[in-house]
Amino acid sequence: ASRFPSASFLVVSARYPGLLASFTCMARRLRYVPPGGALFEITCRTVQGRPLLRPSALLIEITLGILARAARLFGVAVHAYAFLSNHYHLLVSVADVQQLASFMNYFNSNLAREAGRLARWREKFWGRRYQAIRVSGEESAQVSRLSYLLAQGVKEGLVASPYDWPGAHCARALAEGTAVTGRWHNRTLESRSKSKSLPVDPEAFVEREQLTLAPLPCWEELEPQVYRARIREMIEEIEVDGRQREEETGIPPLGGEAICRQDPHHEPDQIKKAPAPLVHAVAPEVRRALRRAYFSFLDAYRHASRLFRSGVREVEFPEGAFPPALPVRFAARSG
Repeated sequence: ASRFPSASFLVVSARYPGLLASFTCMARRLRYVPPGGALFEITCRTVQGRPLLRPSALLIEITLGILARAARLFGVAVHAYAFLSNHYHLLVSVADVQQLASFMNYFNSNLAREAGRLARWREKFWGRRYQAIRVSGEESAQVSRLSYLLAQGVKEGLVASPYDWPGAHCARALAEGTAVTGRWHNRTLESRSKSKSLPVDPEAFVEREQLTLAPLPCWEELEPQVYRARIREMIEEIEVDGRQREEETGIPPLGGEAICRQDPHHEPDQIKKAPAPLVHAVAPEVRRALRRAYFSFLDAYRHASRLFRSGVREVEFPEGAFPPALPVRFAARSG
């Protein structure tokens, strides 16, 4: 495809300037967190699908340390996580869009730097910005997304059980009801010590962070032992599905050792891609209601944005929106 727009597109854009603005606005979906907060499934993929998150004991420690620290600093409730070699999934509850943005900026930037060091990767780490998909308040929708996340590694035929995934995976922590710990490397203090030519022991700048997974909002009233029992039942069902898939295809799971031998710089020939849904909901009427809420927010934002960019400064944007940046002002040029 050509890098430049076609002539017909330029003509249409000239006649209908609002059309180009509409395309520009929708190039990146606006973040929307409803008043009162919501549950989100977050996913992010490495650049070109390279296995830059190839599992290792050190990467697990680093990943969990950064996740725990980000959750603590920004007050985000983490319900579940799964980190595969080229992407990850999180289930989190956030109060507003600023909390989500701050949490994800901190988490993704720090994980990219630390994982990039391990993989000796100096280029762009993430393929694109993360996807944050709202999950409805329906019990069936929330449980379905948790089951999907727990099945990571098994449904792809990589391991026989979620417990077998060699990377960071929440299955065991949820099933046993235990907190997880990881390491946070304080690079700021380390850099200051190096600048003063002080003896540097890298381990002296390592801090421990702990993460306790929060129950799903729909199950937060359950007794802890009941919650753990339901998680174990879900994992058993995932294992049964994995065995059935192996019997049908005759292909055994790849196994943890082979996964850990991957070349993190390898670019796969093909990456599974599918458009991300706007929301996760089960009942059609719930899905329609959530979509209406989002598009109502989008219409209000577009209207306020048009006024703002035309020079009106007293504009009220919808709750939770990030107003666009002010246009650049240039000094008048003398003739």
